Amino acid sequence: MNVTPKDLLDAGVHFGHQTKRWNPRSKGFVFDHRQGISIIDLGKTHDALQKAAAFIEDVVAGGGNVLFVGTKKQAKEIVREAATSTNMPFCVDRWLGGTLTNYETVKKSIAKFKKYQAMETNGEMDKLASKEVAAIKREMNRMQRNFSGIADMGGMPSAMFVVDVNHEKIAVAEAGRCGIPCVGICDTNSDPATLSHPIPGNDDAVKSIRILVETILAAVQAGLAQRDTRRAARGAADLKAVSAAAAANIGEVDISKVQLPGDLVVDDVVETEETVAAKKKPVRAKKAPVKAE
Repeated sequence: MNVTPKDLLDAGVHFGHQTKRWNPRSKGFVFDHRQGISIIDLGKTHDALQKAAAFIEDVVAGGGNVLFVGTKKQAKEIVREAATSTNMPFCVDRWLGGTLTNYETVKKSIAKFKKYQAMETNGEMDKLASKEVAAIKREMNRMQRNFSGIADMGGMPSAMFVVDVNHEKIAVAEAGRCGIPCVGICDTNSDPATLSHPIPGNDDAVKSIRILVETILAAVQAGLAQRDTRRAARGAADLKAVSAAAAANIGEVDISKVQLPGDLVVDDVVETEETVAAKKKPVRAKKAPVKAE
């Protein structure tokens, strides 16, 4: 991670909310209260950011995906750009209730959305009545807002990253219920206990959001770079294990108990003089019967 506490200071990450709005559970990372504003300890922010980035990198390197969530006005475009650049799923318009806890139903709606897109592409929609086409397009616009970022998610995410825990409390609650680790920017008015990896920081200023999101983005990119290497190493290890198991099994085979066709069992065969003589003994031809004249 290349971000330093000085970079965080320049971006204004240390500015919290007004003291009258602070959450007592955020006391652990509050440095001081000055002029009615809570000041965040950037030393603790830097440590938390480093741990969160390492966690995200490990998840992505292991083949997992990270769902980016940021529906507030200041975070929308930043989150969209970060997720799109790494082909990760995202939600920036509106969190659809049940996206995680009722994913099977959401998956059916996504399949319907893709079906409509295919109909529009191959020209099947032009064959329908204009009234029906208008209704389908209205539904597609709604689906576009809800599913555009998660249409290709392919399953439950391995981890989730959110901007502003309070604003995305439904998404955070669903992730907790589904057992999905959640990394998020947690301001002084938020409860860090709802996250598995809270990052204390200003979640309202664009500069603050950008530097924190870009750090997580760098961790995702590093994980993607390691993914192919890990897969190759895992494949080589599996092949080696299979070869070792096969060699061990061959060494354990008892040739005296090998089943042959006819359910014969091969015992210890010792050729004696009698068996050798029997093999060499010529076979006498049978005489043809003499016919009476």
